[in-house]
Formats: sequence, C-alpha cells, structure tokens
Amino acid sequence: MTVNTETIAGPESKTSFAPWRILRSLFLRAGVLPFFLIAALLIFSLASAQFLTVQNLTNVARQSVYLVLVSLGQMVVLITGGFDLSVGTAIALTSVVSATAMVAASVLFPDAVWIVISLGILSGLGAALTIGMINGVGIAIFGVSPFIMTLGVQSVGAGVALFITGGVPISGLPFEFGDFFGFARIAGIPVPVLLALIAILVMWIVMNRMRTGTQIYAIGGNIKAAHLSGIHTKRTLFISYLTCSLLASMAGILLTARVESGETNLGGTITLESIAACVIAGVSLRGGIGRVENVVLGAFFIVLVQNGMNVMQIGSYMQMVLLGSLLILAVVIDQLRYRMLLGKR
Repeated sequence: MTVNTETIAGPESKTSFAPWRILRSLFLRAGVLPFFLIAALLIFSLASAQFLTVQNLTNVARQSVYLVLVSLGQMVVLITGGFDLSVGTAIALTSVVSATAMVAASVLFPDAVWIVISLGILSGLGAALTIGMINGVGIAIFGVSPFIMTLGVQSVGAGVALFITGGVPISGLPFEFGDFFGFARIAGIPVPVLLALIAILVMWIVMNRMRTGTQIYAIGGNIKAAHLSGIHTKRTLFISYLTCSLLASMAGILLTARVESGETNLGGTITLESIAACVIAGVSLRGGIGRVENVVLGAFFIVLVQNGMNVMQIGSYMQMVLLGSLLILAVVIDQLRYRMLLGKR
C-alpha cells in the first residue's frame, strides 16, 4: 500500500510557512514598530492626500531631529534598566543658560560673535551635564531609584530655569546663532539634521562596536552578573546618565536656535515622547534590549503621528490623550513580546 507522504506532511509544511509565523518572527525581532508605522501611513494617507508628499515627509524628518537626539539618550538609560524623567528640564536649562550666557558675553565681546556663541553653547552643555552628573551620582553611587532621582532633579532644574528667567523668554541672541544652527544648510543638508546624523552614527558605534556599549547591555541584562564579571557598573551607569543629558542638551541648543530665544517651556512633553519612541522601537523597560536604528525610526514615527494628527485637525489636548494611549498600548505589547521571547505562551 502506497502512503501519500505529501498529504501527511502538507498541512504541517503549510503551517510552518504560514504568514502569521512570518509576522510573529518580525514582531519578535523588531517589536511593534513596523505594524504601528504601516497603520499610521494607511490611516493618515486616507485622511489627507498631502500627508505622503515629499514636502511633508521632509518636514517630518526635520522636526524629528530633536526627539531623535533625546530618544537616543533615553535609550541608553532604558537599556541599563532605568529611565530619565529630567530630559525635558535638561533642554529647558540648556536653553535658558546658553541664552543668558550669550546675552552677557555679547556685552563683553561685541565684535566677536562666534566667541559669544561658543561661550553660550558651552555654558548650556555644562548646565545639562551637571544634571547628568547629579543623576549619575545619585543612581550609580548612592543607589537611589531612577524614578525618584530623575523626578527630583527634574523639579529642581525646572525651578532653577524659572528663577533665572522669571518666566520671561530671553531674547537678544546673536543672529548668526539662530541662522546657522536653526536654518543653515551644509551640502544641501540642514545643520540640525546633519548634527543628528553625526550623533546617530556615534551612538551606533558606541553601542555596537565599543566596550562601553557592551557593558551597558550587560548591566541591563543582569547588573549583578555584570559586576561579578568585572564590569565597573557604577562608572557605566554614571556615563549612561551623563550621555542622556548631553544628547538632551544638544536638542536644547538646536531648539533654542530654532526659536531664537531662551525659554523654560522647551521640551515640555519630550520626556513622555522619548520614552514612547523607545518602547515602540522595541527597547525593553526591563533593560538589556534596544537598537539605535530602531529608536531613530521610533522617534520619526512619533513625530509622524503628531504630524498626521495635525493634518486631521485633531486638537492638542486630544493629541496628548492619544499619545499617552499609544504609550500604554506599546508597554502592554512589550510585555507580550517579552513573554514570547522567554518562550512562554
């Protein structure tokens, strides 16, 4: 009697190549981002014919620069198993301090505009790095919870920024500062985009090709095992929070140049947006998982969604509701993905 092996193996063979297995593999590798991105493109394209135009997508790419920088820093601390709630304050303090320094330096060096701009930028970076140092010392050295530490620093930094300005934007910045860092182009590429590309490349090299990146991933996977394997966990955590503040400060400099004034309300919602971008990009809130290229795409997705909601004329308050809901959904799906990665069903 002849047995039809094709009939027996057929269903199993078809199941193994079923589309859902491909989708499941994509979900485990890249997270929820590809599915969210496709859904957003479909919904907003149907809502407006202007959404998928080259001009609109170029505008989205330019607007996403600031969130990309902050999200890269947020990714680093998330991979270590923490997070940073003070990135918005780092942006605001950078803006206020750099603007104040430029206004003061322009009186001392009225004919040396680039010295004035350099002093302002260095002052802003120094202010943000101080925030990163305080966070790093509290979390790495004294073992304070990242939530408590960064929340407290966020409150202190916001108060300092308001004290410096009195709640009034600082104007009178050199024209060359806003013209170059906000709107200039080099080889046809906007300067903010060029600086963001450099930051992305540097972060990719650090996280994928350098020992520091390997140590950051190891700490997020298991900090005790990392310590026992000889990794200086305290130093690595300190560097992580310092890097986060530095990237947020870069965003603060570029935002200040764009609005041409020092303001305390810059980066007001960027903390939530940066965490959402990272989680949607597959960065695990438990630490140890995350990729630079995915986070860049995640930040682009968040700005794309905001742009699409503006096209659909959705109010700013409802946008906050939808963005928060998106974050909750992404966290829930991250839980599911984590269990699937562990082999649980």
